[in-house]
Amino acid sequence: MKKPINTVAFAAITATVLSLSLAGSAFADSRVAAQPTMLAANTTMDKAEEAVSDTWITSKVKSTFIADDSLSGLDIKVETNKGVVALSGVVASDAERDLAVAKAKQIKGVTAVSADGLKAAD
Repeated sequence: MKKPINTVAFAAITATVLSLSLAGSAFADSRVAAQPTMLAANTTMDKAEEAVSDTWITSKVKSTFIADDSLSGLDIKVETNKGVVALSGVVASDAERDLAVAKAKQIKGVTAVSADGLKAAD
């Protein structure tokens, strides 16, 4: 009677080993298939972080201008794209224009400042 039990045990162990190896293979395939999805998700997150970062920079530059009595903060338009701040509008003088550029450059995350659209009235 020991032989049938050994045969059943051997069959059970063999079936378990085979099913585990097939499951491992299926799991590996699902991980490979998930990689493009993960890359797309990472790209989306990067874009979202960049948009939030640009929005934060714009807000910080604008609030810095408004808080400074030497600047016509409400007259200066601020836009940010990938860390590059673009200033436009009309200010009282070249000195005020230069001050606005200098203040914008001091903000964390700003990589460059373009003031081509920021004109002095004098």
